[in-house]
Amino acid sequence: MISIKNDRALAIMAEAGQRLAKVFVEIAPYVSTGISTLELDALVEQKMQAEKLLPVCKGVPGYRHATCISVNSGVVHGVPSEKVVLKNGDLVKLDVVGGFQGYCVDMARSFFIGEPSAAAQNLVAIAQKALDRGIELAYPGKHLSDISARIQEEVEKGGYGVVRCFAGHGIGKKLHEDPEIPNYGKPGKGPILKVGMVLAIEPMIT
Repeated sequence: MISIKNDRALAIMAEAGQRLAKVFVEIAPYVSTGISTLELDALVEQKMQAEKLLPVCKGVPGYRHATCISVNSGVVHGVPSEKVVLKNGDLVKLDVVGGFQGYCVDMARSFFIGEPSAAAQNLVAIAQKALDRGIELAYPGKHLSDISARIQEEVEKGGYGVVRCFAGHGIGKKLHEDPEIPNYGKPGKGPILKVGMVLAIEPMIT
């Protein structure tokens, strides 16, 4: 069942998103050569605490970290480790979920360490373009699969493939809510989007 948020909930989530975006801005200078992903995770958690954001990922059973940090060929769900030390040329994907006044927000950013390869830069550019084009169709009256189809179109037009075993999702009081949002499909299918739905759109490509 898809949760419809009222104005109060939407305002809280917007505030939470702004706070988490600030964390990403503040953490950017630390995403550099010589730092381990475990150290980076601790720094992100400190910044989150300063913004009064709860590290929701630590509430997932069996998971002890505030972030998921995936490096280079890792797509998602990378576990912070003292053994993974960032070096020149790395592509780092930082995924964070923040909790604020009973609601969750989910955000990810890509960072280049030093001089990235042209291939890495192009991969990120296509993923960003697919996200932007998908968001263009996230408005009342459109079908959910319109977003999915647009993402797939942009990814494949750029010469890449969609990761089909992971998907975006609804979000609110829980991290993962209905609906699931795959990054592929045919337009005109699935639920019709309504005011008050909140979606975490997550293109993942290879």
